[in-house]
Amino acid sequence: MNDPAQRRTRLLAAAAVALRAESDVLNPLGELFTAAGHELYLVGGSVRDAVLGRLSEDLDFTTDARPERIKELLDGWADTVWDTGIEYGTVSARKGRAIVEVTTYRADTYDQVSRNPTVTFGDNLDGDLVRRDFTINAMAVRITADGAQDFIDPLDGMTALLAGVIDTPAAPEQSFGDDPLRMLRAVRFVAQLGFRLAPRTFDAIGAMVEEIDRITVERIAVELDKMICGEHAIEGVDALVATGLADRIMPEIPGMKLTIDEHHQHKDVYQHSLTVLQQAIDLETGDPDLVLRWAALLHDIGKPATRRHEPNGGVSFHHHEVVGAKMVRKRLRELKYPKAVTDDVAQLVFLHLRFHGYGDGRWTDSAVRRYVTDAGDLLDRLHKLVRADCTTRNKRRARKLQETYDDLERRIAVLKEAEDLDRVRPDLDGNAIMQLLGLPPGPQVGQAWRYLKELRLDRGPMDRDEAEAALKQWWAERTAEAVPE
Repeated sequence: MNDPAQRRTRLLAAAAVALRAESDVLNPLGELFTAAGHELYLVGGSVRDAVLGRLSEDLDFTTDARPERIKELLDGWADTVWDTGIEYGTVSARKGRAIVEVTTYRADTYDQVSRNPTVTFGDNLDGDLVRRDFTINAMAVRITADGAQDFIDPLDGMTALLAGVIDTPAAPEQSFGDDPLRMLRAVRFVAQLGFRLAPRTFDAIGAMVEEIDRITVERIAVELDKMICGEHAIEGVDALVATGLADRIMPEIPGMKLTIDEHHQHKDVYQHSLTVLQQAIDLETGDPDLVLRWAALLHDIGKPATRRHEPNGGVSFHHHEVVGAKMVRKRLRELKYPKAVTDDVAQLVFLHLRFHGYGDGRWTDSAVRRYVTDAGDLLDRLHKLVRADCTTRNKRRARKLQETYDDLERRIAVLKEAEDLDRVRPDLDGNAIMQLLGLPPGPQVGQAWRYLKELRLDRGPMDRDEAEAALKQWWAERTAEAVPE
């Protein structure tokens, strides 16, 4: 069905069905506001998602009622009400499984310096819709006691939605000048919806890219995470780079666009990384995995800094995993990512090449134990990242790599059956070490513990007598070395 009019009719019909499914929330809420003499409209992303068949239980509304009046009405209806956004005209509530946000019509003004508006409450729906970020988010549906009624679309957001285009209600320069975060939100919608930027929107972002510096790194990180977790993350990353936004907020990504030498001795690192990201996404079995996706995209960011042209005409990237892990830590810390996320992504980048020393199963059991221990809780993600990192077009080589990794996973499974690989610890704890060696608490106990852990990794599980004998021998040799002649 390619006719736009027919598609419009079909999508509106599907949206009506989706909204009827929410009648247990919409009808009572509509009746509540209508009886109080107020208008109520479902608005923004909720209408867009209803049309796209992806309506969630988070519902956004707008109304002519002022914030205090909204709170009064919701207090008598909802299970829980919170007013943390009331100064901006928003009151939130939970009713059963649904989360609703009701906001007074807004007619804000901006100073083009900060992104914080001077909040002004409006008196009509059209004025509220025209101030919104994109036309696809500027549609509304009137809600009454009978549920969803009229579809309101003064800015022709449906046409943009049908065309898969992200455009602003007013001139994009005005919109992005008011709130530069909208530039990054545009990229995020590319990633979430698979839409493309309207030419004038794309051009405006490119011309105004420095304005993103007005936005706090915390808000930037939130949008980046929504982008990378989008269903169309590859297109989102590409838009981030093409608009120039990536140069301002994560320059390591466009920095991977290395010039390919005339002999094509190495792949384009940027395109390779997008392929790895897509293959990692394909390996996910549940919700989007933020850590895995960032690790897949950034696993090779150390290559530009480590590229060397060899005498034989080849190209090498020695230790790019070490450099890349440091770069990941620096960038994510600057964006104020949680420490756990930063550590996990950096560790995956650091470990992603380790497997390539496995060869044809030449690793000892000790090496396999170290692989598992170093990965820790990240082992499943590391499995996926390593498999995703195989992008060769040589089918025989690709099959060989996958079979080799299958063999490594089998060996890990066998060792896990024989010993607790998930918790490789020394066979003696700190108290036992102090008692055996007659040591007080201090750094020497830690050194002995680390020796036993290394021994455990090399030999596998030992009984207590073996562990004690090994520790005594190590301590005797260490003590003898420390005695001056």
